[in-house]
Amino acid sequence: MKRILSGFLALCATLFATPAMAQEKVSQSPVQQTLSIIKPDAVAANHIGGIIEMIEASGLKVVALKMVRLSDEQASQFYIVHKDRPFYKDLVAYMSSGPVVVQVLEGPDAVSVYRNLMGSTNPSQAAPNTIRAKFGKSIQNNAVHGSDSAENAKTEINFVFKSNEIYSR
Repeated sequence: MKRILSGFLALCATLFATPAMAQEKVSQSPVQQTLSIIKPDAVAANHIGGIIEMIEASGLKVVALKMVRLSDEQASQFYIVHKDRPFYKDLVAYMSSGPVVVQVLEGPDAVSVYRNLMGSTNPSQAAPNTIRAKFGKSIQNNAVHGSDSAENAKTEINFVFKSNEIYSR
């Protein structure tokens, strides 16, 4: 009986929560930063604005942004964790094939929020209304890269940005 009553009270709290209560719950989540890369295929297809619009609509804030062209050496170093995988050379060639847009995104649970927004690596398996479902073409040409953990986010952000280029809010 206590469990039923507890569940009912939790449901009532959810149904009748005010926007301020919802904001309080969100603000309890840790604020994180994560790295986003809009890949060469999406840049070439002029999807930069559409992707940034989806990011901002998710509640994440863009606190650093720039367009760069990675050299083969930079792409090799950035993706060094995949060096023993069969796709590594193709990935490096692809990521250095044209300009990319790199961003630092910030918000509560930014890593998981952005990973959910990106969708599955394979765009054909990505949930509707995700970046990869909307803009991705293949597993490699899937429009975006995002950090897979808070620790890797720090490493990746430091690889691309100097601290004075990030305008955290």
